[in-house]
This record gives sequence, structure tokens and C-alpha cells, in this order.
Amino acid sequence: MTSLPSTAIHSYEPRQGHGLPHDPFNAIVGPRPIGWISTCNAAGALNLAPYSFFNAFNYTPPIIGFASIGAKDTLRNIEETGEFVWNLATRALAEAMNQSCAAVPPEVSEFELAGLTPRASQQVRPPRVAESPVTLECRRTQVLRLQGADGAEVDTWLVLGEVVAVHIAQCLLPNGVYDTAHAGHILRGGGPADYFTVGPEQLFKMYRPR
Repeated sequence: MTSLPSTAIHSYEPRQGHGLPHDPFNAIVGPRPIGWISTCNAAGALNLAPYSFFNAFNYTPPIIGFASIGAKDTLRNIEETGEFVWNLATRALAEAMNQSCAAVPPEVSEFELAGLTPRASQQVRPPRVAESPVTLECRRTQVLRLQGADGAEVDTWLVLGEVVAVHIAQCLLPNGVYDTAHAGHILRGGGPADYFTVGPEQLFKMYRPR
């Protein structure tokens, strides 16, 4: 492994700007799994949108969450219904996922826009993406508006939800163990258009010390 010279450091304070062609923060904290979130409003209108600030936060009960920068349709729908679905974005679905982030009016369904099929969920009202091999049905647990170190509120909301139903394509469960390496996960990199894939060539095993 090649080490970088310790003197070659670019330092900055975020409040004063990074001084680079593109903000490196998203790329440093990455690549990140994509929160491809389907929702519906109280009237049943569908919405589907990807969020790059997404992750899992708890085992029991399983809790996942994503950050909405701005009060978007997804956030408003979850506040209305208390429910959402996470859909795995794969390499095969990358173009459809990208299409679903188009800025369209609330009455336009991103399912139709991206050529995707809504599939009825079992425990919640929002549908799943039928083409996605893994989906998590969720009920909202918390919606938190974020604050800076100075206590001032920012225009970002953290949405947390408990997973109440899980759906996994059988082909991704060889011997009953989920096969991340062959599932085709894509992850957000942070550059203007950077994404990464996960494959068997990236897999290595390291067990915790006893």
C-alpha cells in the first residue's frame, strides 16, 4: 500500500468553503448505499425517489433511515401516512433509479416515469418496486430536523423507520445466507456523477477477535 506524504494535506473549515472544484465531503463519507424510497400520500398518489444519505441504524428492532435535504414529497408523504418502503437499487436498475430523481410535480408518478412496476406491500400502504430483488417495508419511528453545532436548524430532516416486512429474491439466498457480492448493489460515490458497484472481487472475510 502506498502511503501519502503527510505534508500534502488540504485543510479547510466547511463554513468558510472547501476551495475545491467539488465538495469532497460526500465522496469521503462513501460510497454509501442508496435509499430508494417509495411512498404514497393520503390520497394514494405514488412517489419514488433515491436518497444518498441512507443507512441502517439498529438490529432489534431493525431500523433504517435517510436524510431529506429539503421538505420533499417523500418527507411529506411519510408525515401523512407514517409509512415507506426501501427498494434495493442494483446495477440493472441504475438508469431507472436515476430517472426517478427527476424534479417532477407531486401528481407525476416516478414509477411510470422510470418504467417501473408498483407491487402491493404486505404491511404498509406504499408499494414496492417489483423489479427490485430486495425490499423493506417500514413504519416511521421518528422524523428529526437536524441542527448545526450552534443549535440552528438546517433544512434537512432525518427520517427513521422500523422494518416490519422483508422481501428477498430466493436467488440471493444460497444456503440461506444473503449474497451481497452477487446482488448487484450500487452505491453513491459523491462526485458529480460517481457510483460504485459491489461484486465478489471486493469481498474479503475478517472475523471479530474472541
